Amino acid sequence: MVVTIDGPAGSGKSTIARLLAQRLGFAFLDTGAMYRAVTLAALRRGWTEAEAAALAELVPHLHIAFDGQRTWLNGEDVSQAIRRPEVTAAVHLAADNPHVRQRLVELQRQHAQGKDLVTEGRDQGTVVFPDAECKFFLTASRQERARRRWDELRRRGAAVTLEEVLAEQDARDQRDASRAIGALRKAADAIEICTDGLSPEDVVARLEAIVRQRQAAATAAI
Repeated sequence: MVVTIDGPAGSGKSTIARLLAQRLGFAFLDTGAMYRAVTLAALRRGWTEAEAAALAELVPHLHIAFDGQRTWLNGEDVSQAIRRPEVTAAVHLAADNPHVRQRLVELQRQHAQGKDLVTEGRDQGTVVFPDAECKFFLTASRQERARRRWDELRRRGAAVTLEEVLAEQDARDQRDASRAIGALRKAADAIEICTDGLSPEDVVARLEAIVRQRQAAATAAI
């Protein structure tokens, strides 16, 4: 069974997806981490936006792996490095590249083979797993999403203002919505849930109940 969780940055999908996978005993896939890993590799090579078109040539030389909590790039734990502000600011270089997206979509589908999986991103229910048995679309207000991101960055020691986070988020939202391939949009059969005012536990409990209902219905139909 594949469960997809899509939504904009700061909607809580990464946290919710990881917790939901744990509750269900499913594997977890953070697709955003894949794009961040590609971006980190490019930045380490000193690549600039002018060289973004060549990113697709880099991907086959990267080994990206997950263990449910951490992200590994060519054997190195980069879980913290891929969350740095400079990676966030440049991740669109990978996400906007259709050849990079095509390759990573292939890897995401390979990762799902033979597994019960919870996967999160921007296009999981629309492009990567259009036939997923259960789809969710998480939202939150613009201000709440920025506040969550700001709190996260401050915990990591980043010196950034809420206004800067909000401006970066607005720019990212615009890019995500206008992307030619893999644009952020809600799948027609996805269940939308606003996470404003809800704890992660509240959201996970709601999603878990829906997934288990669908599991029971599928079992009864056999």
